[in-house]
Amino acid sequence: MLNAVEGFFSIISRRRIRRGVFKSIADLQDAIRRYIKEHNKDAKPFVWTKPAETILAKLRRPTCIH
Repeated sequence: MLNAVEGFFSIISRRRIRRGVFKSIADLQDAIRRYIKEHNKDAKPFVWTKPAETILAKLRRPTCIH
């Protein structure tokens, strides 16, 4: 799920924040709110591509550190 969140922040950064000019924090917050409102008009639900047990089993495996 973290990748979905990271992806969303990457998109909002590229499409709204980096391209904008903000005179105040309030202007930045308004731009973010407007982007989210527009994004949600055509929102698509996150779809898991693997069963939950497969994902959880991967998390339980020990990691190798070299």
